[in-house]
Amino acid sequence: MAAGSTVRPPTRRRRREEPTWELVYKRNSIERLKREKFPLDIVDELPQLIAMGYEAVPEEDIVRLNWWGLTHDKPKLGTFMVRIKVSGGLIQPAQLRGVGQIAQRYGRNYGELTTRQGIQLHWARLDQLPEVIAEIQATGLTTVGGEGDTVRNITGCPVAGIAQDEPFDVTPVIAEVADYFYGNREYSNLPRKHKYTIAACPGQCNAPEISDVALIGVVKDGREGFTLSVGGGLSNIPRLARDLGVFVPIDETIEVLRAVTDAWQSDPKYRVSRAKARIKFMMDDHGPEGVRAKVEERLGRRLEDHTAPEPADGVDHLGVHEQRQADRSYAGFSVPMGWLTGDQMIGIADLVEPFGGDIRLTRQQDLIVGNVPSGTLDDFLVGMDRLGLPITRNKVYGNSIACTSHKFCNYSVAETKGKLAEILEVLEARFGACVEDLKLFVDGCPHACAHHWIGDIGLQGTTTKDPLTGTRIEAYDVTLRGGLGRDAAIGAPLLRRVPTTDIIDVLVRLLDRWQERRAELNGAGAGFTFRAFCDATSDEQLRAIAAGQAVTGTPADASATDRIVVRVPGTLLELSDGADEIGLDAHTVGEALDRLARLHPRLTAYLVSGPGRINPAVNLYIGEDEIRGLGGFDATLEPGDELSILPALAGG
Repeated sequence: MAAGSTVRPPTRRRRREEPTWELVYKRNSIERLKREKFPLDIVDELPQLIAMGYEAVPEEDIVRLNWWGLTHDKPKLGTFMVRIKVSGGLIQPAQLRGVGQIAQRYGRNYGELTTRQGIQLHWARLDQLPEVIAEIQATGLTTVGGEGDTVRNITGCPVAGIAQDEPFDVTPVIAEVADYFYGNREYSNLPRKHKYTIAACPGQCNAPEISDVALIGVVKDGREGFTLSVGGGLSNIPRLARDLGVFVPIDETIEVLRAVTDAWQSDPKYRVSRAKARIKFMMDDHGPEGVRAKVEERLGRRLEDHTAPEPADGVDHLGVHEQRQADRSYAGFSVPMGWLTGDQMIGIADLVEPFGGDIRLTRQQDLIVGNVPSGTLDDFLVGMDRLGLPITRNKVYGNSIACTSHKFCNYSVAETKGKLAEILEVLEARFGACVEDLKLFVDGCPHACAHHWIGDIGLQGTTTKDPLTGTRIEAYDVTLRGGLGRDAAIGAPLLRRVPTTDIIDVLVRLLDRWQERRAELNGAGAGFTFRAFCDATSDEQLRAIAAGQAVTGTPADASATDRIVVRVPGTLLELSDGADEIGLDAHTVGEALDRLARLHPRLTAYLVSGPGRINPAVNLYIGEDEIRGLGGFDATLEPGDELSILPALAGG
């Protein structure tokens, strides 16, 4: 042992306190906020909030507005994102026209299709919110529960009721569930956001794997019903949902959804920490058998056994398809980056309304027009082309997703929609139809709203230092081998901090090698997907290909594993000089904050409100555990630990 070195004594983290409601309100600022004033009631106070002016509105009330689908646009200068729920993605022409007109009047003629089959608008001012809400409600749509600790927009297969191969139409079930749960005060004070998906699509295109609760349509002994999967979700701790092995008759749908949700929301354990509040953590704790037992205990009876069906291959709702109804077709259109102007919404409604069609939004941020008469189809497609939505667009635009982006989101640290547009333009020019089935998902932060964990290629925004100037620049972590359906898997992180200037070259090298390998396979290469290529190639080889090297990549710097990492959210990057990850040598939280103060004094000054005290506006986590339950500033840190900073009033 070197002279002067010391042996670090074994450390033990403080035993966790038993979860109680007292502990919930002590630790969780959002739970206190909800107890003090029920968030749905904030809409009645809008006139007073408007009168006091945006800058004077308490942050707690801004958070409560989340329950009405309203949240800060970035930067926090007085405008709001408005999230509109569209149950199952099904929207009528008159409703879409109404949303388009609202976008024109209040949102600079701009809208976004979302991964939960809804629509987001931006730039609505505080003083405009009463009119915006009223005009949305007048269309028959709602923003209630678009954010917050609620049942979020219920998703499903966008071609429910018109697909040729579905066993039955779930549209009435989705409508009934939405009517029951949306705005229901019993289900508007959940531990965290809660996502249902309901579909009978054989290909399970609605992504049940990443939903909190998924009902998958089946027919058992001639009876229509569902299997039940629970515990999916992404963010920074991704999980795939697990089958409970039960059959739920259609007429028991709401009863069973209540039982699942109540088993979770009644347990204070899942309210102590926002980071461990989703129902996936109940699944982690109890497994499918244990969760099933909790549900059956709530119901007071045992559910019938039934196994979830395997998803069918080759689901593709883009392009023109015949419906189950005679002489009718549906047409699926790629909507690049989910961007849709108010003018386009109105134009689509004007095209579709005369022939009695409808519009169906997809989780891939695309749209489908249903019930197009055969005799009208050609003229309709010409009209959509004129609106900037050609049916012939390369499907890679429809299969790829980006989150709302650096432009609007307070958490994002890198551009997403604009970057995805730039990437896809290059890939289409270089690879053409070869990449039409590629799924490229781009997120600006670890929240994974664009599902980077399950893309063929997933990009997560981060930052890195420019080697020439030393300034912080945008960068991306690269994840491969993700997927849904028969290829369901959480992707594997491959590359870290690829500068934004290099990311396209990295992707082109990977895709070039994939195409070379397909050619080497001759006729057998037609079904050799990019996912198959990645599965057949080692991480070391993939890193070498990405770097343009003929040899395996160099091992990671071993010294990095001897440090801890402080993760900084997008809202605080200005205090950390743009660094979203900061490596430190520290054995306790207090020591980490002392060292952080030398590097980024403004950040530490914001985090620490006094000796041994953290600013109540933020929470610090070691991995998944809030430091107050681990000893506060005395909480021990071990090599490789992550100390994450999360805003305490993040209600989304």
